Amino acid sequence: MTIMTLIAAYDVRDDDRRAHLAAMLQSLGDRIQKSVFVLMVDSDSFSELRLRARQIIDTDTDSLLFFRQCATCWESHVPLGQGHVPDEVTHWAVF
Repeated sequence: MTIMTLIAAYDVRDDDRRAHLAAMLQSLGDRIQKSVFVLMVDSDSFSELRLRARQIIDTDTDSLLFFRQCATCWESHVPLGQGHVPDEVTHWAVF
């Protein structure tokens, strides 16, 4: 299964909904700004994420945007100031 890099950015009015959404996004990736996350997910996980997010946000007042990043686009990011992209972490599984 192919892993994709996504940028998720939200604007959620209610504190409880915002905290719930942020916790869910943080479980799948890295927070790079207060309401912006970098996620590395496969297509099944992304589908599940969208379903769960729809149950959290109020679609009349909140917004959640996903931006898919191609490898070339991701490698050409330009950080300024304190902003930085999380280092890629390699995980090893031993059976």
